[in-house]
Amino acid sequence: MENSDWLKQLKTHKAIAVIRPPSWELGLQMAGAVSRGGIRLIEITWNGEKAPEIISKLRSELPDCLIGTGTILTEQNLRDAVNCGAQFIFSPHINLSLIQLAQARTIPIIPGALSPTEIVTAWQNGASCVKVFPISAVGGVDYIKSLQGPLGQIPLIPTGGVTLNNAMKFIQGGAIAVGLSGDLFPKQAISQGNWQEITGRAQHLIDILNSGDKSENGDKSHDSEGVKFF
Repeated sequence: MENSDWLKQLKTHKAIAVIRPPSWELGLQMAGAVSRGGIRLIEITWNGEKAPEIISKLRSELPDCLIGTGTILTEQNLRDAVNCGAQFIFSPHINLSLIQLAQARTIPIIPGALSPTEIVTAWQNGASCVKVFPISAVGGVDYIKSLQGPLGQIPLIPTGGVTLNNAMKFIQGGAIAVGLSGDLFPKQAISQGNWQEITGRAQHLIDILNSGDKSENGDKSHDSEGVKFF
């Protein structure tokens, strides 16, 4: 997939569900639940249980979704991920050899970065966009906003602190998309097999991001707290 096509997907769907599968069965269930809620971009972290098998299975079971992987650390990780069907690659760091290898394989790669120097380095060396991680450690939405003046041309995806309550604020602040994990997948819902709740959370997130007209003026109509998802 060309970077331009990947950026179109991000602009359209805006949300990436990040799944660290605790098991084969739960990984498939988690992905199925968010896809039923309307999420079309799903990341299976490479360091999760049976990640290659889950990615391959989801490619056939969820044809309407793009299935990628994250926590890619080495060139061999990347090769193995591409071979099992991953359609996009996230890494938690900047590794120029990984970026070059992804370019050669024509697969979008999104390195993790934090400082402006790191973000620009990743972008200038061919990253399709840049993951700003962990966003909660550097000011959240305000940090994304502050980057827009000097670095507004670089597509940014904040992760590590994005929730249903603040996801739209990140988009309004300049992010091209957001990545969510914990707030989509409450531990209790997973342990109880309450996939309906997770589907509801995914649908609620998509509704928020598709609204497109909510400001940061204190409107609480989309807050996840107090909302029942089942």
